[in-house]
Amino acid sequence: MSQFVIPQPPVPSLPVTGGSDLFPVRRVYCIGRNYAAHTIEMGGDPDREPPFFFQKNPDNLDTSGAFPYPVKSNDVHHELEMLVALKSGGTDISAASALDHVFGYAVCLDMTRRDLQGEAKQLRRPWEIGKSFERSAPCGPLIPASTIGHPAKGAVRLSVNGAVRQTGDLNQMIWKVPEMIAYLSGYFELAAGDVILSGTPSGVAAVAPGDVMEGSIEGVGALSVKVV
Repeated sequence: MSQFVIPQPPVPSLPVTGGSDLFPVRRVYCIGRNYAAHTIEMGGDPDREPPFFFQKNPDNLDTSGAFPYPVKSNDVHHELEMLVALKSGGTDISAASALDHVFGYAVCLDMTRRDLQGEAKQLRRPWEIGKSFERSAPCGPLIPASTIGHPAKGAVRLSVNGAVRQTGDLNQMIWKVPEMIAYLSGYFELAAGDVILSGTPSGVAAVAPGDVMEGSIEGVGALSVKVV
């Protein structure tokens, strides 16, 4: 019988509200510039062009409530997003059936080493160095779609030390959740355990050690994270 030659790494997972069960995470897809106002503030064109995605690592997801300020950066930004967790997958999924594959939703932060991301953009290199660092996706618990349905609208809000920074609404997404799932499944074979970060409203800005970030998405939940 074959065995692993080193100890098996832990399976990244997210807690699920209402019990002790865990959701195992397979892959993390993140859509870029999916709110018009954020697209403008990042220097892009808000017209409905084909979406683009990057990835974080599954073990970047963190539910501890603490965000360690990362090394090699002096400009780390918050981006509040709704996380979409899939219970099944496939290829060439239609937008009409895409929500059948969703297990649930959570409040999540896509923390970004903006200075390193900017350097990568200028050099036309991948973004992972700015996006996929340790504990770069603070996250709240999943709430099943069987409990809340599939939120297509609802206030999105983030404050830092009590001062509001990001506000928006889920209905402002350029590409809606079913469209994201359908598009991704045309390029990747999606599967149970995949999660999608669905984009952030405008107002992204830097944080510093000691800051407390408090985010909420109406109908999905709330998240409080301290920068340490």
